[in-house]
Amino acid sequence: MVTVIPDLTLLVQMANFLALVFILNYLLYKPILSIINRRKKQLEELQNEITLFKDSVNKKAAEYDEKLNKAKSGASDMKKEIIGEGTQQAKSILDAIRSEIPLMAQETQKKMDAEMEAARKVLHGQSRTLALEIAEKVLGRRVQ
Repeated sequence: MVTVIPDLTLLVQMANFLALVFILNYLLYKPILSIINRRKKQLEELQNEITLFKDSVNKKAAEYDEKLNKAKSGASDMKKEIIGEGTQQAKSILDAIRSEIPLMAQETQKKMDAEMEAARKVLHGQSRTLALEIAEKVLGRRVQ
């Protein structure tokens, strides 16, 4: 019959293991978890910004539609008044209004396109920077 008598090496091994767990927790797990939490917060902030930009674009599109509808209804009302005044005046005023509506619509569309492009550039720049930072953190080296 063999009897095993535990000696001091078992306690040393247990102490080494516990020390390793605490050291790894301090040096590895906590920093990684804090980086992950920070990235999660950044992603949430970016998602909120994207939502705000989308809401802004939708609001501007609704304003554009409303202005276009108002312009169309205004043109229709003016058309009725002009027909009553005379065919010659009606034709000249209608031509003026019809030439203004596409210009207003074109200007509004240009403004919306410029704002959407600016929003895309901002989001694209931030997403690229964020992607590079994530890649650098994951790879542990600088990424070009």
